[in-house]
Amino acid sequence: MKAADTKTHWETVYQTKKPNEVSWYQQIPSISHNLILATGVSKEAPIVDVGAGTTLLVDVLIADGFSDLTVLDISTAALREIKNRLGTRASMVSFIEADITEFEPHRKFAVWHDRAVLHFLTRPEDWRRYLATLHRSLQPQAHVIIASFGPDGPPQCSGLDVMHYSAETMAAELGEGFVFVESVEEQHTTPRGGLQQFVYCRFRATT
Repeated sequence: MKAADTKTHWETVYQTKKPNEVSWYQQIPSISHNLILATGVSKEAPIVDVGAGTTLLVDVLIADGFSDLTVLDISTAALREIKNRLGTRASMVSFIEADITEFEPHRKFAVWHDRAVLHFLTRPEDWRRYLATLHRSLQPQAHVIIASFGPDGPPQCSGLDVMHYSAETMAAELGEGFVFVESVEEQHTTPRGGLQQFVYCRFRATT
C-alpha cells in the first residue's frame, strides 16, 4: 500500500469508528505500561509511542508522572481524539503526525514503544525503513518495546494483511544492535469478544 493510501485508510478508520470500536482497543494498557516501568527509566526520560492511534497509554504515563512524552500516528483524526480527551493535559505531550516509514526524527528517545504498527508492514522495503527510523530515533542504550500479532494471531486486521512474529523471529528481524530482554504473550479480547494473540518484546540497544 502506498503512503497516501495508507494515510487515507487510517483516517477513514478513525473518522468512522469510536475509539472503543476498533479491535485493538484496550481500556487498560497494562502490559505496555508494565514493560515501560520495567525499563527503570526516569520520569524525565523521553518516551515515544509510535502508531499510537487513540491509545490510553499516554494518559496512564501522564498519571505516573512521566513528563517527556511524544505520541506519533499517521492519522490526524486519531491524534485529535487524544488531544480532545486529554484536554489541558495535551500541552504536556508532543504530537507528531507522520508515517513511521517516512518519519525523520529531530531528537532521540530513551524508550520506543510500538503496539501494533510492525505487523502491518508486510513489504520488505517498509520494514527496512521502519528499522532505519528506529535506529535514528534511539539514545545510547535505549529501550525498545514492540508488540505484534503472534504466530496464532489473525490473518488480517482492519481489512489489511498482517505479519506474525514470535519473540525469536522479532529478535532475528531486529538483528544486531539489540539485546532481547523479555517477552509477554497476550490473548487480547476485542470489543466484539474475539481473541487476538499478541507478543510483546522488550529489547535494549547495545550502542
